[in-house]
Amino acid sequence: MDGAVRVRSTRAQDGPDVTLDDAILAGLAPDGGLYLPVEVPELPPDWRASTSLADLARRVLAPWWGDDEDEIAPLLSEALDFEVPLRSLPHGRWLLELFHGPTLSFKDVGARTMARLAGRALARRGGEATVLVATSGDTGSAVADGFSGVPGVRVALLYPAGRVSDVQERQLIQARPGVRAFAVEGDFDACQRLVKGAFVDPRLADAGLTSANSINIGRLLPQMLYYLWAALLLEREHGRADAPYLVVPSGNLGNLTGGLLAAATGMPAAGFLAAHNANRFVPDLLSGRAAIGDAPATVATLSNAMDVGAPSNVERLWHWYGEGLRDRIDAVSVLDAPTLERMRITAAEDGVVVCPHTAVGLEGLARVRDLRPELAGDRAGDRAPREVPGVRAPRDGPGAAPCRRARCVVPRADAGRAAAGRAGRAPGGAAGRRLARVRTGSAAPPCGFRSRRRAVPTGPRRRRRDASPASRPSA
Repeated sequence: MDGAVRVRSTRAQDGPDVTLDDAILAGLAPDGGLYLPVEVPELPPDWRASTSLADLARRVLAPWWGDDEDEIAPLLSEALDFEVPLRSLPHGRWLLELFHGPTLSFKDVGARTMARLAGRALARRGGEATVLVATSGDTGSAVADGFSGVPGVRVALLYPAGRVSDVQERQLIQARPGVRAFAVEGDFDACQRLVKGAFVDPRLADAGLTSANSINIGRLLPQMLYYLWAALLLEREHGRADAPYLVVPSGNLGNLTGGLLAAATGMPAAGFLAAHNANRFVPDLLSGRAAIGDAPATVATLSNAMDVGAPSNVERLWHWYGEGLRDRIDAVSVLDAPTLERMRITAAEDGVVVCPHTAVGLEGLARVRDLRPELAGDRAGDRAPREVPGVRAPRDGPGAAPCRRARCVVPRADAGRAAAGRAGRAPGGAAGRRLARVRTGSAAPPCGFRSRRRAVPTGPRRRRRDASPASRPSA
């Protein structure tokens, strides 16, 4: 596979480097680290000519496999055969609708793509594989749907008992060929520890285990595509060619890592906001109230698909940036009461019903705009930024908004409780209102991957399109 991207564990500075196929089938590296590309290919010159998400994947992602590009492209087209529209909101905001896949979750993008890539890699290698997955809600059903029936592949889903919605659980336990679901006593982090422990257990070394969480780079790479697609649609449909400020409802941070990968390829981005619920390890890390290695307990929230106390992908981000991560992203924590209030406001003022996860992103954006005048929106004389807070739930019946990210039903009556919570919230001091380190005057661009201001990691290294494999420096 001449010209193919190779990947390396976050815990191995000097390699060994492995192929994407091997990394997808392995899930975790043998040393317990997470795989990252040694170099990130530049965007092709024609990426803005893409006519669909599948066409964009063919142009951008298939070349990562080098000479096997022609084999990969049809798999990407088959996996991404649904629409991903961009909806405009007032005040210079946009929502990227990622819920149009078969399980109504943004995870369909990554899970369906990974299933086809893993199936191809397994067919070439031979043998069987067991996909071991920890899910906080929506990953499990997307993975089950994507992998069900793939020859040689079994799927085992681990989900926290009593911590997913009824609809989510019905999707998880639905009978599918080659898929079994297991309810685990504990939270998502307990499920994730079981998965990670299985991968490094020498007794299971020959069990053919792999994962479809965002710890697997095969799930991660497709997620960079919809950031590129959003940037393309902003220019094509809305005439906005300047760099967007991207708001990411965040849990295990796979979505954010995909966005930073997209920026590494050359996508314009004015910055990223990681919008978390009450599970606030990342905002605390960026503000200095937490440290790498801390493992806070998971807090149950309305946005349950983001209920992750210790996000796995922090390891990837810290490997790239170290302390410099604080200069790359903003982060905010939003509690349930302001989440419900943001849902009410968005329905009443914008005419759009959103799920709790999207509401966390919208509320996080509102708080950042309060502190950063350059993101203030459509006031006279301002150049409005673009925001893509993730997924949006469509209207479905007169009394409820089905959450297309978590697939839980949130009655509109819940907004009444939120109003009471909002009435007692002081503008900047009450619980849930804290924002982690918002930049106000840094000279470094939020997504600058090449500056070396300190002796710390500086992000993914971009491969020039005119650089042959032989001429590229070793990592």
